[in-house]
Amino acid sequence: GKGNNGGDGLVAARLLRRWGMGLTALLMAEPPAFAGPAAAALRRYRNAGGRVRRFDSSAASRELARADVVVDAMFGTGFRGRPEGAYAEAIDAVNDCAAPVVAVDIPSGVEGETGAVRAGAVQADVTVTFGALKPGLVLYPGAANAGVVQVADIGFPPDLLSATAGDLWQPEATDVGALLPPRPVQSNKRSVGTVLVVAGSRTMTGAAVLAATSAYRAGAGLVTLAVPEGILRVVQPAVPEAVFLPLPETSDGTVAEEAWAVVSEQFDRVQAAAIGPGLTTNDDTQAFVRRFVAESPVAFVLDADGLNVFKGRGSSLAERRSPAVVTPHPAEFGRLTGLTTDEVAEDRLGHARKAAAEFGCPVLLKGARTIVADPGGRAVVNPTGSPNLATGGAGDVLTGVIAAFLARGLSPFDSGLAGAFVHGLAGDLAAAEVGETTVATDLPGRLPRVLSSLREGL
Repeated sequence: GKGNNGGDGLVAARLLRRWGMGLTALLMAEPPAFAGPAAAALRRYRNAGGRVRRFDSSAASRELARADVVVDAMFGTGFRGRPEGAYAEAIDAVNDCAAPVVAVDIPSGVEGETGAVRAGAVQADVTVTFGALKPGLVLYPGAANAGVVQVADIGFPPDLLSATAGDLWQPEATDVGALLPPRPVQSNKRSVGTVLVVAGSRTMTGAAVLAATSAYRAGAGLVTLAVPEGILRVVQPAVPEAVFLPLPETSDGTVAEEAWAVVSEQFDRVQAAAIGPGLTTNDDTQAFVRRFVAESPVAFVLDADGLNVFKGRGSSLAERRSPAVVTPHPAEFGRLTGLTTDEVAEDRLGHARKAAAEFGCPVLLKGARTIVADPGGRAVVNPTGSPNLATGGAGDVLTGVIAAFLARGLSPFDSGLAGAFVHGLAGDLAAAEVGETTVATDLPGRLPRVLSSLREGL
């Protein structure tokens, strides 16, 4: 390419030639079109005797057929849109060749800020990126094109890296382990975190069980499980450690609006709450959820059907008393914001940040590489988890984990960050043992091992 990414490729070509390798640079533009550092790199390469050919399909086919390795330096991190014309042909040719491909900074055709791939993109075996990871290398679908990613230190000053990447980062195990508070020697079940879980309905009893069990396994000392009174006998044997709160129910077996009077009496006994899993979208239940969100005096995590209550009016989530974190999957996020799932996928990071600012609370946008964004624009991209977590009830487990972390004193943002990381690792452990047949009930029992490993890594 004729820009800075192409210039980097030409520097690599010159150095590789100096080290004794045979090189051909296929130029995507005529030499006069190169400017600035790219023009200087082209001039130095040619002055050193480097071989140059203008790109065309036949020339590319011949050169790629005899190549031992291909360096992709057509588009850099500033690329947006769809590759067209000769660039589209070049990307197809590179992908069709047998040689391994090394991409410079980012595979050509991947949008650097979003990871979007709107048409063809180079499928790299290795990507050497400069200074720090780029969003397009960790966000899908672009991450799938990057292959093995190597971050090369090329001397960027630390303050420059902080200024450009300080509001977006990818947590590591030590980051999460440092967030988790140790239990003091003089602890009791109430001092280490008490959680209220409001969940379940006649047709979705499991959601309540998964959320409550996971809150315990994530370190909560005491969990109160509030469910419609009609399912109490079903859930009690499944979570024997919990305290149970039977709630008035509708004729459909869901939480009734008048349940607020019962639930509101519990707030002085708990430090955090979870609401949403398995509640359904019954009209009476929705009225209850709206009041809960508006008036809860304790921090809470809102998920699943609790989110669906705010379809088309996500901004009203800002009208509440207490800190919160919301955890939508892309379809739920679309309902909150009025976007289609395709629109959400085009810029998950940007949409999550915008929604967090609008809702006045952290947004955890689920998916391959879950994103957690806060109202100030800070965001993390979670590196853990796999497609094996695409199973019913996995989100209910995450809700319980986040609620436990809130009760243990983490901020809503840190609870979402740590919750996503821990949940993903539990999924990875389960998948290592049972593979793609992983189900949600495989996850809670693996949370203690994950938490122990994170503490031991400090």
